[in-house]
Amino acid sequence: MSTLPLPQSLESRVAERYAEIIARCRTAGVTVQDDAGVAERIRRMLLVSDFAGEVLMRQPHLLGAAGLDWLRGGGDVATRAEKLHLPEDETGCMRALREFRDAEAMRLVFRDANGLDALSDTLGDTSALYEALLQRALAWSEAHIAERFGVARNVEGEAQRLVVLGFGKLGGNELNFSSDVDLILSYAESGQSDGHRSLDNGEYFARVGRQFVRLLAEPTEQGIVARVDLRLRPFGSAGRLALPFSAMEQYYQREGRDWERYAWIKARPVAGDRSAGKVLLQMLRPFVYRKYLDYTAFAGLRDMKARIDAEVARKDLSENLKQGPGGIREIEFVVQLEQLIRGGRDPSLRVRGLVPALDACEAHGYIPGRRVRRLRESWAFLRHLENRVQMLRDAQTHDVPDDPMLRERLALGLGYADWAALATELAQHRAAVTEEFHAVLVPEAGAHAAAPADDTALWRAATEQVLTPERLRDSGLSDAQTLADALNKLPQAATVRAMSARSRERLERLMPQLIAAARATAAPEICLRRLTRLVQAVARRSSYLSLLEEQPAARKRLAQLFAERAFLAECVIAQPLLLDDVFDPRMEHLPLKRADIADEIARALKALDVRDAEGDLERINELKASLAFRLGLAFSDGRADAVACARRLAGLAAETVGAVLALAERELVAQHGRLPGEGSGFSVLGYGSLGGDELGFASDLDLVFVFDGERAQQRSDGARSLDGVRWYQRLAQRVMHWLSVLTRAGRLYEVDARLRPDGAKSMLVTSLEAFDAYQRGRAWTWEHQALLRARPVAGDAALGERLRAVRRDVLSQPRDPGRVRDEVREMRRRWRRERDRSHAMQLDLKQGAGALLDIEFLLQGLVLSHASKHPALLQHTANAALIDACAAEGLLDGAQAEVLHAAHEALLQRSLECTLDNRPRLLPRSASIERHCEAVMRTAEALGFDFEASEDAGPPTWGGVSPGAA
Repeated sequence: MSTLPLPQSLESRVAERYAEIIARCRTAGVTVQDDAGVAERIRRMLLVSDFAGEVLMRQPHLLGAAGLDWLRGGGDVATRAEKLHLPEDETGCMRALREFRDAEAMRLVFRDANGLDALSDTLGDTSALYEALLQRALAWSEAHIAERFGVARNVEGEAQRLVVLGFGKLGGNELNFSSDVDLILSYAESGQSDGHRSLDNGEYFARVGRQFVRLLAEPTEQGIVARVDLRLRPFGSAGRLALPFSAMEQYYQREGRDWERYAWIKARPVAGDRSAGKVLLQMLRPFVYRKYLDYTAFAGLRDMKARIDAEVARKDLSENLKQGPGGIREIEFVVQLEQLIRGGRDPSLRVRGLVPALDACEAHGYIPGRRVRRLRESWAFLRHLENRVQMLRDAQTHDVPDDPMLRERLALGLGYADWAALATELAQHRAAVTEEFHAVLVPEAGAHAAAPADDTALWRAATEQVLTPERLRDSGLSDAQTLADALNKLPQAATVRAMSARSRERLERLMPQLIAAARATAAPEICLRRLTRLVQAVARRSSYLSLLEEQPAARKRLAQLFAERAFLAECVIAQPLLLDDVFDPRMEHLPLKRADIADEIARALKALDVRDAEGDLERINELKASLAFRLGLAFSDGRADAVACARRLAGLAAETVGAVLALAERELVAQHGRLPGEGSGFSVLGYGSLGGDELGFASDLDLVFVFDGERAQQRSDGARSLDGVRWYQRLAQRVMHWLSVLTRAGRLYEVDARLRPDGAKSMLVTSLEAFDAYQRGRAWTWEHQALLRARPVAGDAALGERLRAVRRDVLSQPRDPGRVRDEVREMRRRWRRERDRSHAMQLDLKQGAGALLDIEFLLQGLVLSHASKHPALLQHTANAALIDACAAEGLLDGAQAEVLHAAHEALLQRSLECTLDNRPRLLPRSASIERHCEAVMRTAEALGFDFEASEDAGPPTWGGVSPGAA
């Protein structure tokens, strides 16, 4: 670390202090070896800290050979603390703790002043030091109290310990050099101690707590170990010193305030029964992190900021590095706001330290990269300066000193030429923080922006039940009778009448804004009707009302969506959780490729609670709905074409089936044990649109469940053992049920399992051997058509590979092309006769002549006819990929492939659009669509597949499933 020349006055001061310390060492018989620049490093430390010099005067042995090695080396402070001898008498214990703390703190100054540690190391080591001291002080206090009153126990007689939770910078592992420590004391259960003088656990732990705090914070000749602040506990200074978990949970459920949520973000067990402390954190997690995006956090932030600003003004703290404008607290607020808003949905944000939280916000796009860089740099600068201010005299202060000499020492110690240079950079960082903090609060304009007076008057009339259709028509809205009914009924809805006064005030401000937003859309009446239904659905969820109020740009987006996309609007009304996605500022940049979807589902699976299958299923439902909705938005906005969207929807379905299978297997194993062997021996085959990678927004899933026949000969190893076949049957039943059951978060999918061998009359599960035999010996041609689109989507990977081999072997059997053409033609004609809804004015996009099923049947006919000689055709199940494969194998010429691609993309595009509009897949005939369909029919006819209607009856259904269902 480079050293700047010191002014003469400072040079003399440091030299005098160094000489005093060397003289003290001689008196104490300590030889200071000035090798490796020891003297220069000590002087540099003395420039930075008067406190360090005082410690050396009291403990000169720290400059002996062993002490110098300790100063320069690393090591674990917790290990050193464990070796610290604490005398049995209180006075001796307090002295030992204080001397240990001073020595370790001096070591931190030495290493920081000489550039041996990065800021993160200094803050982390400071936190570790105080954590170790808390643990030793608590252990001494527990032993002291136990001597008189025994051990605290619950009603079952199990020993109880105090739980010490650290908050603030201690909780975040980023403690200041001279910070106080914010603690809350608690214990798991009520009971009493087992000594001769028994105490109720509440009184027992209060005594432990008082002794614990006394050891740390009682001033002695050696000073203190730490200033302890217990005011964060329930009811503050008026509350009991320690509460049982049940009382803690009850308090935060009933009394918890916004500022307490901010505080609990950084809470962690730091001493005592840490395992119990983790249980308490889990209990209180719903208080800190709400299930939905929580924009009420904005109001809490503004309230806290207003109180801090008032305090700053009252005490003239404008230069305060922590609370002043552009200070550390504003950086923390920006990050913690995102944590509170989104942490309930995104577990990656539930971290305690500011830098890890900032990194998580950047990684997920919640805070823009430029803002993150500015905040990170400013935070590091301010925290380093704050630490050096405290190191000067071991004072709990966040104010830059007024004394010019102290300012020069700060500047030179940090490597600046003088105070003016440091002050310039300080002003730049504070200005940057102020700018970014105010930018975060910009949405406040949404809460207070004035709505048009006419719309405010309309809503007031609705609340008074006097809104008439004539008044709505005069304001420019049509469909007035229906709209008047909807608006008049909304204030009288049970959910609205039950709203709190604060929420009702928010609704009064919000509704005129929603009316205005609806007016700006292409379909204001439809939009407004849907918005009234949404408001009624979320009336009891103040976080959503806050979200709608806080975000004017997102409010506009919601109105546009409700006006233009009926399916997505209905999804939001049914599952208001999807508002999180509508209002997500990252929406246009979120990755939605199949790998991204798989990663997100995998992260959700890791976070599932093994004790709550119902809750886990609900979480899977929520995530699936969110991802599908995002895909719908991407398609609606033109960020994904139809083929990519359908492929990603199929990928989402496959991952969802895998997640449900994992959940079902976990529950089955818990009840009945596992079957011997590697893997599960169970695979889920996706047929139809799922297998063909062409799923729609409202498609059901065609599934077939296959198990390893050899594994099924064994029994599971649980207490309630099952034979293999029954074990697999139970697994399939559970998967079917959980995929289709209606939960509070909705239903995952409708499921059809009738494509299994022998259809609905057979068992739900089929052994691999029986599946193979059926496909080779008894399957109809249409079932092989269905098999062309089948692929393993979940389950045992090894069994999935064996199923792929069976599919490949079955489909590559030599076939008579003429017979294949005849059978495929007749199947297609029969299906069109039964299901085609086309007429002179409209085309059925799936069943119509030249539409999607004609393309699909044509490709299936080509593959079945030629797979024996062109096995590469069997590598694909998706129509788009099959077109390319047929072209590559010479079964289609370039023009034919181009015709099929163009028609497939256009028809699929319109099919998905119909779903998003909640319309049947019937499209008014247009010149462009007719051209595509005619080109498909000409291509099919040229290849020998004339799908025009015939009077032939066609083949029979099999297993209750018609051929076209494949």
